[in-house]
Amino acid sequence: MLLIGLTGSIGMGKSETAKMFRELGVPVYDADAAVHKLYEKGGKAVEPLRAAFPSAIVDGAVDRKLLSRAVLGLPDEMKKLEAIVHPLVGEAQMEFLRENMAAGKAMAVLDIPLLYETGGETRVDVVVVVSAPYDIQKTRVLARPDMDEAKFAAIHAKQVPDAEKRKRADFIVESDKGLDHARAQVAAIVDALKNREGKVLAARLAKS
Repeated sequence: MLLIGLTGSIGMGKSETAKMFRELGVPVYDADAAVHKLYEKGGKAVEPLRAAFPSAIVDGAVDRKLLSRAVLGLPDEMKKLEAIVHPLVGEAQMEFLRENMAAGKAMAVLDIPLLYETGGETRVDVVVVVSAPYDIQKTRVLARPDMDEAKFAAIHAKQVPDAEKRKRADFIVESDKGLDHARAQVAAIVDALKNREGKVLAARLAKS
């Protein structure tokens, strides 16, 4: 099964692009959705996080805002959080891959927001970067609730620049030219990859 890494900086339209892959029958693993599942009542991260950050648990679930407050600006606490959550996210991802491989899927998309920032390109066969001009990106992000210029600037500064991502990508989806244009690009990518065999998953399964 071929592994496609889908990434893009904040506000680039990655979630919308992921939907387009799903519409074409390509299964998509959403890292953010996986974390939400781990944090909800009964989720695998709740009890380990209760032990480490008791103030972040409300009504048997992880309150993301309180958790953020507990680790913000504290590198040691952030490391503690990552040591709990990252292995659980990794487990959920492998479960998703095994299920889809067993179902005979030819390819799967891993929607990973910080793919280049975390060295994630080594865990996929090809990388698709979703991109748009900076002014469009900024307008989209500032339209979000609880977002301001300072917060956007801080997030933007931590991400690998869009120009660098575009340079390193195997494929680019331009999200500023309308949904039909983006859909056509996604369809062309799926078509170009339909006969390509994946190499990364076998090595990952052997290690897990």
